Amino acid sequence: MYRIELNYVKNIHEFEELIKVFLRPSDYVLINNGTIIDNLKTLANLDITDNDKSYINITVPDDLALNFNKPEGRNVIKQFIFDSLSLHTGLKPDWGIHTGVRPVKLASELSVREGSEEKAKQILLEYYRMSQEKVDLIMHINNIQKCILGRSNTNAVGLYIGIPFCPTRCVYCSFTSNQASENQINSYLEALHYEISFVGKRMQSRGLYPESVYIGGGTPTTLSKEQLDKLLMHVKENIDLSKTKEITVEAGRPDTITREKLEIIKKHEISRISINPQSMKAKTLELIGRSHCPEDIIEAFKVAREVGIKIINADIIAGLPEEDVDDFKNTLRSVLELKPENITVHTLALKRASRLKLIDSDYNYKQSQIVREMLEQSRMMLSESGFEPYYLYRQKQMTGNFENIGYAKPHAENIYNIRIMEEMQTIIALGAGGITKVYYQEENRLERVPNVSNYEIYVERIDEMLERKEKGLFNT
Repeated sequence: MYRIELNYVKNIHEFEELIKVFLRPSDYVLINNGTIIDNLKTLANLDITDNDKSYINITVPDDLALNFNKPEGRNVIKQFIFDSLSLHTGLKPDWGIHTGVRPVKLASELSVREGSEEKAKQILLEYYRMSQEKVDLIMHINNIQKCILGRSNTNAVGLYIGIPFCPTRCVYCSFTSNQASENQINSYLEALHYEISFVGKRMQSRGLYPESVYIGGGTPTTLSKEQLDKLLMHVKENIDLSKTKEITVEAGRPDTITREKLEIIKKHEISRISINPQSMKAKTLELIGRSHCPEDIIEAFKVAREVGIKIINADIIAGLPEEDVDDFKNTLRSVLELKPENITVHTLALKRASRLKLIDSDYNYKQSQIVREMLEQSRMMLSESGFEPYYLYRQKQMTGNFENIGYAKPHAENIYNIRIMEEMQTIIALGAGGITKVYYQEENRLERVPNVSNYEIYVERIDEMLERKEKGLFNT
């Protein structure tokens, strides 16, 4: 058991995220200014005096804690925590002290600031304590992204349109996704069309245009063919797409894909979709709450090709319940046989809201070594098949503290995915749960303009959502 004391430190959340990389929550007590930071643990039921030999004591020195608000102060505290826990546990997590979502962005900023990729690498290795493998990976991805896109035009934005509905809720899911009646979906779409019309007019008046459009969710193909057709037509009629480089529809769940819906997507000149197997093992699909079987995935790919969809992404997940390394390799091998242009390899992340987290709170820790082997296999197999990693991001509560990586064949990379990770372009998000991020280039900063997450409240307060965009996006 560990007794970790953060004297005088404010906003301890980011430090606890680092501690959780090393230790299960049940393996430590976190104290700040003499107070235990956990309502379930109290001084009355825990003997945590300095003399208690049953605890390993780690205390952030006062001179470090008091520098919390100074430049680099938080990272120096993280270095102390990382080095101390590495010494006691024998672990050296690959991502070092970096607990953020976007390590590629960090690599890019350091390269620009230092004027040298080699100097940036040294900082990532020594200051951020990252492993050589991760440093090489994010530098490689950063160079690929620069070659693909370069800097965004100041008038170009990314446009996200959210459909927060799924046929069922997966056991690991914590996203904004709901099961709803047709009347509820129609009410939502009416409000969404209203927001699309408003945003289209205001974008035109400001001289903004979408470089990319991403229709995600949830699962957009949960919509009926009529609803989907009407939505895509409304986008075309209200948004100037003359300069748009790509439009993506996340078909996602094979059990929602029909030939008619794919034909509608093709009719609207959309050439990119996702078909997301997650696993090609039938028992796993049943365990995680999917309503399709491996044969449905194969059929969805077949019909998409027959309809003429040019670029298909396939998502798979490392670390799913009861899967071993061979199961994962079989999934990847089966997906490669379907010849997608993109494959995104996700590491299972369990947030508090997911059912699997409630079932087994230590699941992320138990699967760590298996997931490491799965990800190593994916890198080798995808490289041998001509795929390059082109974007990467991380999430909290990821199994083994790893990452999600998008791989693509040459010229099939997804622009929206790159832009949203580099955070150097305004992303306008429409629909329930959408968070618009307004980019200020001169200051290199973002301002968030959120929509409410609940789709029913979104419908009730749609006028307020438009007011938020008017003030936070169009009046800047």
